[in-house]
Amino acid sequence: MAAKNKGMKATITVAMSNYLEAGAIVAGAGGLTLWVEYLQLTDMWVGLLGALSANGFGAAIGALLGGYFVDRYGRKFIYKYDLLIYMVGMLFIIFAFNFPMLLIGYIVVGIAVGALIPAAWTYIAEEAPPKERAARVGWSQFAWSIGPAITLFLSVALAPLGLLGSRLIFAQLFVVAIITWILQQQINESTIWEEEQKKEKAVRAAGKQVQKGSMKDLFTVKANVKALVFLVGIYLFWNLVAGTMGYFMPYIYETVGGLTAAQANLLQGVLWTFTVISTYVVFIRLGDKVNRKLLFGIGSVMGIVAWMILTFGGMGIVELILFVTLWGIAAGFGAQAFYALFASELFHTKYRAQAQGFMFFAVRIGVGLISLVVPAMITGIGFQAAGIIMIVFLVISLIIGITMAPETRGRSLESIQDERYGKSA
Repeated sequence: MAAKNKGMKATITVAMSNYLEAGAIVAGAGGLTLWVEYLQLTDMWVGLLGALSANGFGAAIGALLGGYFVDRYGRKFIYKYDLLIYMVGMLFIIFAFNFPMLLIGYIVVGIAVGALIPAAWTYIAEEAPPKERAARVGWSQFAWSIGPAITLFLSVALAPLGLLGSRLIFAQLFVVAIITWILQQQINESTIWEEEQKKEKAVRAAGKQVQKGSMKDLFTVKANVKALVFLVGIYLFWNLVAGTMGYFMPYIYETVGGLTAAQANLLQGVLWTFTVISTYVVFIRLGDKVNRKLLFGIGSVMGIVAWMILTFGGMGIVELILFVTLWGIAAGFGAQAFYALFASELFHTKYRAQAQGFMFFAVRIGVGLISLVVPAMITGIGFQAAGIIMIVFLVISLIIGITMAPETRGRSLESIQDERYGKSA
């Protein structure tokens, strides 16, 4: 029991990386209109902030770098320095008085959180017991969800303070980052990664050449290519929608639905609260017990129905309540939760983090590109046309998921690896 509790402590400590990333995205979203008014930002500048932030290109670059360093130097390596960079970026945002300062802060924070994500999902999955892997990965999703919920409710509570309230929300993330960094210095290295290093050392001692995992292997090894197609397929198309929502949804509620900033943040806070509850009740409790393809399909269909209501039903109170309820619940066991799980299961240890870094890079590049045009798209073609595009993305994710999702419940990472790569790999 003591070992289990120790493992859970490390899981939650590492999962806080997700809290800090999602919190950074939503903190930017919750105060976006305030920064627009304060700095007189155009649609282009608003799109640039979203594109280069923790929601887009910044996180993409960080993930690519983080994945490489984590596989090369260890899962724990990233935790020595990364949150220090995150905190520097936060200080730029907290004290920003012009657009360059704000943009630099967004970019630095984006790079920092991007580097943390492949490390977190890899570490948690590798340290999890085989029959609890979905539950352990689920705690990272739980932290991802509770970050936005807390941030948005703080946005509502601090709304009377205007821009100062937004700065205080970023300051809250700065404080949490300090605490998390201190805790992360105390975790042990991944046992599976250490065992892989011992195997490589033995190979060298025998006078043989060690085949290190490389980025090239991701596109030349059949098992990797198949996993990439599946994982990028379900996560990229889903995240084009979720990423747009994460940064722009309060902005959409206000500009399209006519809500106040406080109402928009409250609504989005309720949505994330549903996600927190659903993550625990469905993904953490059932992810290791129920057919994963079935759970994925149910969550995907709920998300599609939610967007159909919002797109074709308008933004009346009934439609908004249905939307936040359906999407909020669905997101708790949606594509991101399953992506984090499958991405750790389907790749060899020697490039597990690199693979996640590359995929997160690709997904965040996609979100960054769409973020550049979301404000102008809503202004130019209207919200309904934009909503139809989002529905198409979700349908593609659903089709790929129910077609290609594997059944890996209860199996060790070693057995999955041997099946996919052969025992000599």
